Amino acid sequence: MLRYVRAVLALLTTGVLVWVLDTNHGEIPAFGRFLSPFQGFWRNGEAPGDFAREQTLTLPGLQQPVQVRFDDHRVPHIFAQNDHDLYYAQGYLTARDRLWQMEFQTHVAAGRISEIVGARALEYDRFQRRMGLPHGAEKSLAVMMADPTTRTVLEAYSAGVNARISELSPRDYPLEYKLLNYAPEPWKPLKCALLLQLMAWDLSGRSDDLRLSNVLGKYGPAVVRDLFPDYPTREDPIVPAGTPLDYAPVKVPPVPEVFAATASDKVPQNEPAADLGSNNFALSGSRTASGLPILANDPHLQLNLPSIWYQVQLVAPGVNVYGVTIPGAPTIIIGFNQDVAWGVTNVGGDVLDWYQLKFKDNTKQQYWHDGQWKPVRRVVERIRVRGQAERLDTVLYTHHGPVVYDHDEKPFNAQTPVRHAMRWTAHEGGNEVLTFYRLNRAHNYQDYAAALSTYAAPAQNFIFASKQNDVAIWPNGKFPLKWRDQGKFILDGSDPRHDWQGWIPQVQNPHVKNPARGFVSSANQFPAGPDYPYYLGWNFASYERGHRINTRLAQMTRATPDSLRLLQTDNLNLNAQLMLPRLLELVNPDQLRPAEQRAYDELRHWNYFHDAHAVAPSIFDLWYSQLVSRLWEDDFGLQATGLEMRYPPRDRTNNLIMQEDTSRWIDDHRTSAREALTDLALESFRFTTDSLTRKFGPLGPKWAWSNQKSTDILHLARLPGFGHLDVDCGGGAAIVNATTERNGPSWRMVVALGPAPKAYGVFPGGQSGNPGSHYYDDLLETWRVGQLNELIYLTSPTQPHPRVSAAWQLKP
Repeated sequence: MLRYVRAVLALLTTGVLVWVLDTNHGEIPAFGRFLSPFQGFWRNGEAPGDFAREQTLTLPGLQQPVQVRFDDHRVPHIFAQNDHDLYYAQGYLTARDRLWQMEFQTHVAAGRISEIVGARALEYDRFQRRMGLPHGAEKSLAVMMADPTTRTVLEAYSAGVNARISELSPRDYPLEYKLLNYAPEPWKPLKCALLLQLMAWDLSGRSDDLRLSNVLGKYGPAVVRDLFPDYPTREDPIVPAGTPLDYAPVKVPPVPEVFAATASDKVPQNEPAADLGSNNFALSGSRTASGLPILANDPHLQLNLPSIWYQVQLVAPGVNVYGVTIPGAPTIIIGFNQDVAWGVTNVGGDVLDWYQLKFKDNTKQQYWHDGQWKPVRRVVERIRVRGQAERLDTVLYTHHGPVVYDHDEKPFNAQTPVRHAMRWTAHEGGNEVLTFYRLNRAHNYQDYAAALSTYAAPAQNFIFASKQNDVAIWPNGKFPLKWRDQGKFILDGSDPRHDWQGWIPQVQNPHVKNPARGFVSSANQFPAGPDYPYYLGWNFASYERGHRINTRLAQMTRATPDSLRLLQTDNLNLNAQLMLPRLLELVNPDQLRPAEQRAYDELRHWNYFHDAHAVAPSIFDLWYSQLVSRLWEDDFGLQATGLEMRYPPRDRTNNLIMQEDTSRWIDDHRTSAREALTDLALESFRFTTDSLTRKFGPLGPKWAWSNQKSTDILHLARLPGFGHLDVDCGGGAAIVNATTERNGPSWRMVVALGPAPKAYGVFPGGQSGNPGSHYYDDLLETWRVGQLNELIYLTSPTQPHPRVSAAWQLKP
């Protein structure tokens, strides 16, 4: 009898275990499926021989055969006979490599992460929707689908992605689908628009309007003019000051009276990082060894795996282009063809403004504007939550845009202003895909200029070079036609004079072609000098990167591609070169303890380069940031004032440290004693040495800058074990090699134009999105040491090349 009981218990235990492992339990996935050797993560391992060198695939929806060659880094070179098949193949092959990444990012943009991970992402999803990312994507999609060219591109690309999805069974899903236990859904053109919207948010979704309104309310206009000036004392603008205008400016709206916004301790949560940026530069033939231009670009974005960018060559009648694109976005975004090369950096103009509203009553059905009550449009957002009931969220819209939060709702919006509407250029609708479609096919400067006319957001500095020996740069996008300082502070949502008054004509955006100095460049600094007739914003990246780039370019006479590669990895810190002598002067060495004296001596002998194994950058970076914090925290910090404000910009801070020893801002008014600048310098230096000693021990090799900076390249969904921690590399914020803790050069490219283009590039990852593939991160080491790979530019599908071997046929 006992034997039968044991048998029954064993069967029951086995049955329960099978049920537990094969069933989802709320947000916990079915681990039995994930661990299964037949359909689980084991199937995502990739051996070197798994990739077919030759194969023929039959894909429904193709119109004609497509040939694809693959090089030794698994980059596809696509040869199609028409546009439809070209973008169909691009969608299909991108999805083979990056399906999870491209779809997950559209869920992020659309506010749909709760569908995947459950209620813990609900408030993030609500934020994305209330900021209007899906709204902006729908507006852009309508514009793009109305154009027959981009409609073809988007529909063909989507069909290609869906062809790949239709091939997959759950056992073939990318690893992340198995780990997070969900399945891909059909791809639609809206998803392409959502990806572009997400990029717009990352690069233009930050503002200081409320912070500066609080400064204005607490300290008055004189302090704002002094500490937050409209133009810095040190600047090297993208379009040099004095560049002649080739147009007659339109009339700028008059400046109304100052609006006193209500003080607040809240600013928008989830704001993009403030230090995202990029470099691009192009030398004219007068400065190169070949006599033809060389162009370089390295966009600085968050460092993630799978890599942000995807390399591809696209060839069809009328186009042969190589470069990178965002997985999920058709065409090439940064690249070159046989005649031209182009690249982009972020402008960072003031294109997102907040309007304080006055509602008629607590129903919030009407708001006051232009002397009358106007109706509020209400949009119900339906948010699916994994394992729970669907949630409904009503978002209010005025003519300005979405009312991101209409009442206090802690802790959800504890850091977001309430009763404010948002106006943002990314909500306006543009046709960025048409811009890149035309750039891919450009032959000359005229083609480049025409391509920029449909571009809206995020505003980018489009750099250009051609075989005709033209170089140019055009800070480009939709810029509101504003009165001076409009949007520097919170605007009055009831006053029509505070509304945006149309747009700066696109042809009047700052631009320059073939300047006398023989080069063009940008590093997110001011697009133009004070002589530019329109207001684009008051705060851009500090001048150091741009000035260092321009200084080195001006010294080049017979430059080669390697000259520009070396410039991309330049580690000189101009801020240290300017400020360290002053900081050392402020400290009396006789007051220092022995350990502090050694750190002081290390700085005295430093060459100002933030190289990976140098010790001095660790000391300077922490010392300078601590001194800045001690200067401003008591006057502009949230804990000290109860208000969300920001510190004055670096240029103004440096002027205070160097020239204003008796300034009222130096004293910490929270203490009874009156501090001098020498006191703050000594205190911050002692904090620095003590902090580094506690972290690394006595001064030595462990104090190396790469250890202190600790660059991490994380998995996009922060899955542990699928990224790289503590990457050993130099660089830093406001340095040409702008590699920081989480951000850095996401793609480095150098293109030398000539009879046949010669190009080089690398990104910190690989072509594959599969962590089980060699090609997931095979480029990382090349990127880390500052080298580039030659990019293979084929002119025919049969062209022999020692690094190209695999050949696929895609047939209808």
